[in-house]
Amino acid sequence: MIYLDNSASSFVKPREVLKAVEESLMHFGANPGRSGHSASIKTAMIVEETREKIAKHFGTTKPEKVFFTQGCTQALNLAILGLAKNGGHVICTENEHNSVLRPLEHLKRCGVIDYSIAFQNGKPCIDDECISACMQNNTYMVICNHISNVNGDKADLKKIGKFCKDHNLIFLVDCAQSGGHEKIDMQELNIDMLAIAGHKGFYAPQGIGALVCSSEITPEPILFGGTGTNSLELVQPDIFPERLESGTLPTPAIMGLNAGIDFVEKHFDEISNKIDDLTTFVNYELRKLNLPVYTQPENSHGVIAFNIPSMSSNDVATILDEHWGICVRGGFHCAPIKHKALGTLEQGAVRVSISYFNSFTDVQRLISAMKTILRKNKISL
Repeated sequence: MIYLDNSASSFVKPREVLKAVEESLMHFGANPGRSGHSASIKTAMIVEETREKIAKHFGTTKPEKVFFTQGCTQALNLAILGLAKNGGHVICTENEHNSVLRPLEHLKRCGVIDYSIAFQNGKPCIDDECISACMQNNTYMVICNHISNVNGDKADLKKIGKFCKDHNLIFLVDCAQSGGHEKIDMQELNIDMLAIAGHKGFYAPQGIGALVCSSEITPEPILFGGTGTNSLELVQPDIFPERLESGTLPTPAIMGLNAGIDFVEKHFDEISNKIDDLTTFVNYELRKLNLPVYTQPENSHGVIAFNIPSMSSNDVATILDEHWGICVRGGFHCAPIKHKALGTLEQGAVRVSISYFNSFTDVQRLISAMKTILRKNKISL
């Protein structure tokens, strides 16, 4: 099998991550921070160590403002719903995933907020000018997908962050597709909140994500329950991170993320360069076949989208899987506005997404398979 669906979830995991998860199940089984015995304290310490590593990786000084979630979707929902401002206005972009669009639409239909969508309109990326065009007097938040999960379009976070700071706007960034191979410093880029998916670029198990907040911004809870603190009170505690982390934390996934961060930081340049090289190669070879490719040639962030005009994107993905053992994703990738912008609402797109553990042999086999599909179906482009 050749796995090229890493934007959905990275499949090959580093040995260090596998070892950490096994160790957690064997030696860190206590509920972290819920008891005073040594086993609970030991587990809580490794959880806090992971929190500190995430804060350091993203250039923030407040580990207690790193909140563990089930994934990037829950992190984004926590930020959007937890900071909803009655009568306010939010700006998001054409690149957003449904984990942003659906909570915004929910708030709109409930009469809480309104929102606008910033489009690239032929630009190579979303920038501050795209955001500025959507500004209203009641705008309080800008939400920006760093790298599109459909075609890899990358937002200019530096310009958008400065714009948000200058206009006193909350800046929330979805880093599901960039965390692990893009350098992101929250202070340098004026990011107030950042959501990550541990199971993608950090090679952690599924079921772990985080919302990283600056010292000035904290959403209200959207989940209530036991935190191990103030247990006799019926109101959610005020202390962080407990205020936003009700219920038992997934220690095995957190320890996997801990090891994944170490792996990424040790090999960061190698990871980034390899993803860049493989993305560029696939894009170039697909264009040689005269296929419509929706990823710009200079865009090398691990995501490539294309189509065969006369075939459904899902059919192409199925053929690649059944005949060549190549896993890609067809369809709409939970991002309807992006497909509208690309003009692929009917067909969807075939998405290839690359990880550090892919090789040139993998992508060469993909190109060979595409040539065979075109030849067997007598498709001339």
